[in-house]
Amino acid sequence: MKTNITATEFADLQASGKVITVLDVRRKEDFEKAPETYGGASWKNPAEVDEWASSLPEEQEVVLYCVRGGSVSQSLQQRLAEKGCAVRYVEGGLEALNKIDQGR
Repeated sequence: MKTNITATEFADLQASGKVITVLDVRRKEDFEKAPETYGGASWKNPAEVDEWASSLPEEQEVVLYCVRGGSVSQSLQQRLAEKGCAVRYVEGGLEALNKIDQGR
């Protein structure tokens, strides 16, 4: 499985009806400034990944995003994958997802 997914691929995946877990892993301060999530995501504090990682459903793919798809989501993707989770991060993060919506 690829480690990343484009915003367009993510939109197509959601439209397919496949059940996935979507996580907003923006840093706490970024989330508090703009607490709206995307695509039915649940916000998870990236600083507390060890506390919530085991609660993720093993049978579902996990897609996560941060603000720009950079170090936060990439490091969490790697960490969760090492724990056996089928996980990808959104390239470009929330910014890319919002651009997709604006283009529709």
